Amino acid sequence: MPPNLYQHRKSSAEFTAGISSTVIYDCFESVLKSHSITGTVLDWGAGKGLLTQRVLQLRLFKSVTAIDIQSRPESLDPSVIWMQADLNEPVNIENETFDLILSAEVIEHLENPRALVREWLRLLKPGGLLIFSTPNNESWRSILALIFRGHFVSFGDSSYPAHITALVRKDISRILCEAGFIDTQLLFTNFGVIPKLPKYYWQDVPLTSFRGLRFSDNLLAVARKPKM
Repeated sequence: MPPNLYQHRKSSAEFTAGISSTVIYDCFESVLKSHSITGTVLDWGAGKGLLTQRVLQLRLFKSVTAIDIQSRPESLDPSVIWMQADLNEPVNIENETFDLILSAEVIEHLENPRALVREWLRLLKPGGLLIFSTPNNESWRSILALIFRGHFVSFGDSSYPAHITALVRKDISRILCEAGFIDTQLLFTNFGVIPKLPKYYWQDVPLTSFRGLRFSDNLLAVARKPKM
């Protein structure tokens, strides 16, 4: 790989500081608690390790591994296994290593989502679970941005070069199915900004219950690797 390409990818990852929102982390934790899964877990694109730390605190897993193109955060618990790698490329990890892979707001940063999902399938044990999140490009906010600005709301100039791969539900379902995943579910954070009012959220409007696809800024995909 040309050194300048690696540095470009690393700089792009650093652009967002390796942090997602508490709302997204809360959704990951909620999904985890709804599944009876233990064993080994990989936080793919761990950034500053905030989701990694939350997973560790659940005390559900015998080992927690985190991987990112950035270096290990100094504040990360020493029990976490840290790996540094370019996540656009195949990683040096044996097949069928993990019972669970988590990835918060990472797939939109990478160049080839199909290759990524195939890599996740390779790394999961039979019956293993995948949970990842990404911007919801079918919210009213994102659709209106596409109509009036020519791009989804999370893929404008202010998000570039970090956000480069925009996906909608059909893309996600197809990619997971093509790779060999089953039992795909798409869930929503139920937390979304009102268009043109960045300090206000749909969920703050009194006497309403704005939830789901059109009123969530992010979605989570949950899928399983077949047991056989």
